[in-house]
Amino acid sequence: MLASLLRAAAVVASAIVIVSFGLFAIDETRAASERSTAEIAGQRATRSVDPDPQEERARERAHSSARELVDDADDVLLSPFTWAAPAGSGAWARRGLPAAVALLVYALVLPFLARSVQNLG
Repeated sequence: MLASLLRAAAVVASAIVIVSFGLFAIDETRAASERSTAEIAGQRATRSVDPDPQEERARERAHSSARELVDDADDVLLSPFTWAAPAGSGAWARRGLPAAVALLVYALVLPFLARSVQNLG
């Protein structure tokens, strides 16, 4: 029973981290494309990598409630691993390094723990 629960938690947590990172990558790629297009057109790019609180609220309004649910769950799952991103690092490192460590834990350590629990019982 506990082994099955750990396996299910590992799958769900890993899926949330992967989906959320994928959505982040899509957003960042789209933003980079918009910045490049604006620079080519001779305009100043208006979106920064680290949005201010007003930009963040606008982004939250632009995302669906399902997207916000995934991002909020991802924030909780990545919070123990924020130490993996060096201070002052870019958005990709701040998001990618904790996600990589989280995937190691959720995709490798939890299933290993589940097998260990199963072997004990």
